[in-house]
Amino acid sequence: MFIHNKRLQYTVRVAQADPGLANLLLEQFGGPQGELAAACRYFTQALAEEDPGRKDMLLDIATEELSHLEIVGSIIAMLNRGAKGELAEGVQSEADLYRSMTGAGNDSHVTQLLFGGGPALVNSAGVPWTAAYIDSIGEPTADLRSNIAAESRAKIVYERLMNVTTDPGIKEALGFLMTREIAHQKSFEKALYSISPNFPPGKLPGDERFATIYYNMSNDDQRGPWNSDETFAYVEDPEPAVDGGDGTASVKLSADEQEAVMRFAARGQSDPESEPMTGAELGAVGALAEQK
Repeated sequence: MFIHNKRLQYTVRVAQADPGLANLLLEQFGGPQGELAAACRYFTQALAEEDPGRKDMLLDIATEELSHLEIVGSIIAMLNRGAKGELAEGVQSEADLYRSMTGAGNDSHVTQLLFGGGPALVNSAGVPWTAAYIDSIGEPTADLRSNIAAESRAKIVYERLMNVTTDPGIKEALGFLMTREIAHQKSFEKALYSISPNFPPGKLPGDERFATIYYNMSNDDQRGPWNSDETFAYVEDPEPAVDGGDGTASVKLSADEQEAVMRFAARGQSDPESEPMTGAELGAVGALAEQK
């Protein structure tokens, strides 16, 4: 059960209205790296988690992400508040009001007109939030790695948002949210490495013939720890079929299936000796005739 505390986890102090910045902040409200996506990802993982410790961790972090959604949404609402009132009451001339909402090339006019300046579940381009952002697969060693990556991406987005504002209160709030992404990443890493073994993800081991081989698939391949001789058997010039087969695709068919396939192939067979006149060529001939 959730009980809402009316106080934010971090105090929001916005110096002045800025619809353009509000529009950018929608990335962390309704975008793929945003707080709602994170909360839903961890909450659904927690429901399926069998380990009690990891279940508690996922529920704790999912709940905190909802609080972060409230912080981001509150910042957006405060940044839009001036334009919201002006648009609702029509206190400016039409041209001045339009310019105030579309300055610096932002799309905040869409937010103002459709959502009344409130934080909508869309990204900064107006694309609606979707459950497709949730990439959980139900295997802790895979999901925890995905969570680590998700926290990393969210941290980068907060960094970039901090770089486009001079408002000290907003910078502080975004800095707090960015820092919590680091803390969550640490928790997920600790949880991952507390599982042993945790690589490769899942239950089945890889095929030993291919698990430690690196195939050079480009010219002038660069060497490093990702393809070092200490970790991998480096194959400079791999054969097309590395399994020892002939590299073709085949299937066993019944006699009836084989006959049907042969009939289909015969019906659609091309004549390599033909020189058919095409529609494009006919059109070109007609165009030449008109020019003459």
